[in-house]
Amino acid sequence: MNQGPNRVFDEFAKLMTDAAGAAQGLRREVETAFRAQAERFLADMDLVKRDEFDAIKEMAANARAENEALKARIEALEARIAALSPKK
Repeated sequence: MNQGPNRVFDEFAKLMTDAAGAAQGLRREVETAFRAQAERFLADMDLVKRDEFDAIKEMAANARAENEALKARIEALEARIAALSPKK
């Protein structure tokens, strides 16, 4: 059996190991609670997910391109009508 200073050091080392384990457990609990609170906060804010945002952004870009194509087509048709109309 250990006696003297070695036993004191062994007990101190064991105490520090136990304290470190308890601190890690506490840290995990705090992180879990914080993460849950943050998720609740973000869910309450009704934020858009990135993939949904990207899908809407692509749809808007497609609609914008289609509008530009239709605008050019209308201008061309109006020019043809103007060219076919008798001049006053």
